[in-house]
Amino acid sequence: MTGSADSVVSPSTSAETPAADGILVLAGTPIGDVSDAPPRLAAELAGADVVAAEDTRRLRRLTQALGVQVGGRVVSYFEGNEAARTPELVEALAGGARVLLVTDAGMPSVSDPGYRLVAAAVERGIRVTAVPGPSAVLTALALSGLPVDRFCFEGFLPRKAGERLSRLRESAAERRTLVYFESPRRLDDTLVAMAEAFGGERRAAVCRELTKTYEEIRRGSLKELAEWAAPGDVRGEITVVVEGAPEKGPAELGPDELVRRVRVREEAGERRKEAIAAVAAEAGLPKREVFDAVVAAKNAGRGA
Repeated sequence: MTGSADSVVSPSTSAETPAADGILVLAGTPIGDVSDAPPRLAAELAGADVVAAEDTRRLRRLTQALGVQVGGRVVSYFEGNEAARTPELVEALAGGARVLLVTDAGMPSVSDPGYRLVAAAVERGIRVTAVPGPSAVLTALALSGLPVDRFCFEGFLPRKAGERLSRLRESAAERRTLVYFESPRRLDDTLVAMAEAFGGERRAAVCRELTKTYEEIRRGSLKELAEWAAPGDVRGEITVVVEGAPEKGPAELGPDELVRRVRVREEAGERRKEAIAAVAAEAGLPKREVFDAVVAAKNAGRGA
């Protein structure tokens, strides 16, 4: 591998004059098995003027495995220097460079560095394209056995227990399948919080070490999965897929469920009046009926 990991220098013009505008290429990298690398990845690594890598050591291991020599400069681009390095890379792009962005696994910008650079390049009118590659989100979703026609990606949850539970409660009524990334160190606590926020019987799948030697897909209810993870010895890269909330008709939404939905919205920052109106609209009920359920719960000491 050639080049320095310390700075970005404008492309040389001694041999060939670069195009007036450069191009930013986001390249997906294997999430486990290196043979899953997209065919274009090797060509992009060899042909880029600048390769911005989340971890230059991991990039070196990847290029060795692919049998490719990086032709341009290699620079680091990770969470700690992303803000400072973005302007340098944009200037290189504006000068005609072909900049390839790779992260440790999967697609840049998806819970990885990249968003700042893409936004800055778009603002300058610089072309941005991608080399599609393996995705932990889509792989876990496909293997989960849960509905895949509609889903939403929630990324990593907050580390603090209270903030994590609050975020989960915001999604308690979401009917689309939910996909999360999680650290193995927090998996047991997260599954317990999910069972509390969504209900212990909600179906889910914990996908561990996808495409790697010890790949494991554990399916079951959130209660069952929380009990499985309780010893706290789960290891590896974790993706959690959770079934969306079941559809309920107006007649099925009892007072307790109406109160719970109002509480979720209030915890997300809505005023009570607005939360009551929104829940009434969702349930197809008069606002007065939801209001009465909230007052009754408060008088009975059940909160809301």
